[in-house]
Amino acid sequence: LKMASDSPESLMTLCTDYCLRNLEGTLCYLLDNETLRLHPDIFLPSEICDKLVNEYVELVKTDSIFEPHESFFTLFSDPRSTRLARIHLREHIVQDQDLEAIRKQDLIELYLTNCEKLTAKSLQTLVSFSHTLISLSLFGCCNIFYEEENPGGCEDDCLVNPTRQVLVKDFTFEGFSRLRFLNLGRLIEGVNVETLLRPLASLAALDLSGIQLNDVGFLTQWKDSLVSLVLYNMDLSEEHIQVIAQLHKLRHLDISRDHLSSYYKFKLTRRVLNLFVENLVNLTSLDISGHTMLENCTIPSMEEKMGQTSIEPAKSSIAPFRGLKRPLQFLGLFETSLCRLTHIPAYKVSGDKNEEQVLNAIEAYTEHRPEITSRAINLLFDIARIERCSQLLRALQLVITALKCHKDDKNIQVTGSAALFYLTNSEYRMEQSVKLRRQVIQVVLNGMESYQEVTVQRNCCLTLCNFSIPEELEFQYRRVNELLLNILNQSRQDESIQRIAVHLCNALVCQVDNDHKEAVGKMGFVMTMLKLIQKKLADKTCDQVMEFSWSALWNITDETPDNCEMFLNYSGMKLFLECLKEFPEKQELHRNMLGLLGNVAEVKELRPQLMTSQFISVFSNLLESKADGIEVSYNACGVLSHIMFDGPEAWGICEPHREEVVKRMWAAIQSWDINSRRNINYRSFEPILRLLPQGISPVSQHWATWALYNLVSVYPDKYCPLLIKEGGIPLLNDMIKMASARQETKEMARKVIEHCSNFKEENMDTSR
Repeated sequence: LKMASDSPESLMTLCTDYCLRNLEGTLCYLLDNETLRLHPDIFLPSEICDKLVNEYVELVKTDSIFEPHESFFTLFSDPRSTRLARIHLREHIVQDQDLEAIRKQDLIELYLTNCEKLTAKSLQTLVSFSHTLISLSLFGCCNIFYEEENPGGCEDDCLVNPTRQVLVKDFTFEGFSRLRFLNLGRLIEGVNVETLLRPLASLAALDLSGIQLNDVGFLTQWKDSLVSLVLYNMDLSEEHIQVIAQLHKLRHLDISRDHLSSYYKFKLTRRVLNLFVENLVNLTSLDISGHTMLENCTIPSMEEKMGQTSIEPAKSSIAPFRGLKRPLQFLGLFETSLCRLTHIPAYKVSGDKNEEQVLNAIEAYTEHRPEITSRAINLLFDIARIERCSQLLRALQLVITALKCHKDDKNIQVTGSAALFYLTNSEYRMEQSVKLRRQVIQVVLNGMESYQEVTVQRNCCLTLCNFSIPEELEFQYRRVNELLLNILNQSRQDESIQRIAVHLCNALVCQVDNDHKEAVGKMGFVMTMLKLIQKKLADKTCDQVMEFSWSALWNITDETPDNCEMFLNYSGMKLFLECLKEFPEKQELHRNMLGLLGNVAEVKELRPQLMTSQFISVFSNLLESKADGIEVSYNACGVLSHIMFDGPEAWGICEPHREEVVKRMWAAIQSWDINSRRNINYRSFEPILRLLPQGISPVSQHWATWALYNLVSVYPDKYCPLLIKEGGIPLLNDMIKMASARQETKEMARKVIEHCSNFKEENMDTSR
């Protein structure tokens, strides 16, 4: 069965995304090279316009590559060509002029969440929608009741503070005749809520989260219509409870609180819960999370533990809920002692007892309560780390959503990135679709981009290590490299992050196309690695960072002349000699350095820079190295083979003599075991094959033939097809006919051809 999250995006979603990323090429043209205008022959219904606006907000918020357009909202200014009905706008993305641009639209639903840039100008724009608006959220729009007022006269302070914020007190919802659903969460102090709401005839849902009201008696004017009431973090009293008990149509009641935010005098009692159960007979959802119980609401523990877990009210472990006529659809008990009881009369419970309760909490509180969500994700982190997560896909989706929604919330970024590390490890790999894993990568990169905080950076880097690199990161290749180089270029670095980041950089440039390597080289990759090496050298430290940095340089210079040139231009050879001198026993380091120099030596234009007595002596001496099996000796011989290939006239030094070096090269090659297993990975034989059809340097020819013989002997499945594909067999046949080639080289060439021939026969498809 295909996983639900593996289903492809709808055609509507794909088209919307494409249009938003290519507005000029699809729906719009640019007026005067700056203002977007809709093509005159376009008419779009609300189903499409709503999607365009809502997706645009999502892209601006979560995709760093996406460029916002200053005039985007003006595309929807004329209802004759574009219709809007239900839009959700968030944070700094929306400003007064954006709402003003769409004022002629007949909006039914307008959600403004944490839009801190909106001022009282937008209150006046809201009046434009008053005759059609059914649902409105102003959650967290903390400046929408402020207007700028110019101080009278022009005193000295006029220059310092030309405008000041003044609270608007005369705005009400007069004329909003259809408004039924209203969220005023985190409304600024000083606004008279009762006066504001009085004109509304029949409210069905009201959210007053985070607002402190001593008197809520005015709520009874909607006792026959109010079905949902949220009073999260309101300090309650007996008067509040009596008013709530009169709202007999309530189906959803939320009086939860964040028990860490401040001191609350109110304590929930058995009597209060009884009052709700008796009076609010339509209740299907109740949230009392974070409350301290003043007296015991539970039944005796002996009775509580009896029988199988049940959601039947009659068996409820919470005594007042035995009076319920049916189980609740949702019961919020997060950070209360009640969530740990056996029999809870609800289909869905938020709490901290188990994975199901924790996931319900994340789901319920993510959008508007990041302070609660971060603690719930922290509990999920413990579950994923210590136990096995049984609802993996749901857990991943919820954490991804929370990280996207609260990109700038440090606590959520820390706990969420830590949870992702455990939720994406190899144990869960088989249960995850490509689509889901890509979403994880995107939120991880968002976190790295937004937060320079050490813990977030470390968690994000560690999570990336759970992916197949470079394959799974290729769709964000440029971005991930930029972020990692940014980490490595910071003046003060955390050792562990540095180590992981260098490891990731190395993996990213291994086995990728040359254009990728060239692009990363232009980002400053070579310079960054050399700086790290320089710092480690100054500290006289040869650790993983040092070795990974050289390995990364080896990978990024492979068949990429521009990067090889950068290595030489940025004093790479000087660092090579200093590392060799400082760390004579470090075999892995020597292998990586010589592998890199092999790449440099393959570039004809750069070889003259290697032609110095000092460098040639070093390479010649390394021919006798036994470091890392044959690898250091092999790579040193490879460097010299390319230099010899330029002929005696290119040998512009007196010492050592060319013949003497050639002799040492022959001796080295003859000392290697042809069956040596290799610590090397060729994507192409082209640099080796170019050494075959020439008579100027028989030793180079022999080194190339030995390399091919070793690889097709030890790894036939990988290298026989590669050699055949790249035209190596005709080149070897031609070389066998050459008079200048040594007899032993010809013998070896015949064996290579024989190996490939046998491989071909064994793997021939005989099926009909």
